[in-house]
Amino acid sequence: MTQQRRSYQIGTGLFILLGFAALAYLATQTTSVANFHQGDSYLLKARFTNIGQLKLRAPVKMAGVRIGSVESIALDPAKLDAIVSISIDKHYAEIPDDSSAAIFTSGLLGDQYVGLQPGGSPDMFKDGGEFVLTQSSMQLEDLIGKFLVNGSPSKPANGSAAPEEKPAPATEPAH
Repeated sequence: MTQQRRSYQIGTGLFILLGFAALAYLATQTTSVANFHQGDSYLLKARFTNIGQLKLRAPVKMAGVRIGSVESIALDPAKLDAIVSISIDKHYAEIPDDSSAAIFTSGLLGDQYVGLQPGGSPDMFKDGGEFVLTQSSMQLEDLIGKFLVNGSPSKPANGSAAPEEKPAPATEPAH
């Protein structure tokens, strides 16, 4: 009887181990760590006043297509801006130098990524170039705070009820 119990324990242990291995595989395949093989690349820099929860290796996308990743994040001690270095795959070397960079969120509570909007300049970014036009991360807390302070459109900002207007009495046309 102990031999049968021992084989059940080993089988259960292997089943649990296999389950953890499957979860680890799925977690790496659905995050930004996987799904992107980067070959030769070049670096660009962007300054943001607020990067929110942007992380290293976060995707860089243009038109919804991943073209690179966040290489490093640092604080400029003089201007107190976040300097984000992004690595762009060499296949996408034709990015106009007047393009803009913004930080977006995937879904309502998803991970953040850098989105690039191409400009119209005939000149292209060179390795080490810097974005002039940037848009910082929108913070969900700030948006909720603005909504709560301003209230709904039917109420004034001070919270008091708006006086109701009485409809004018209908008059019949004279015959």
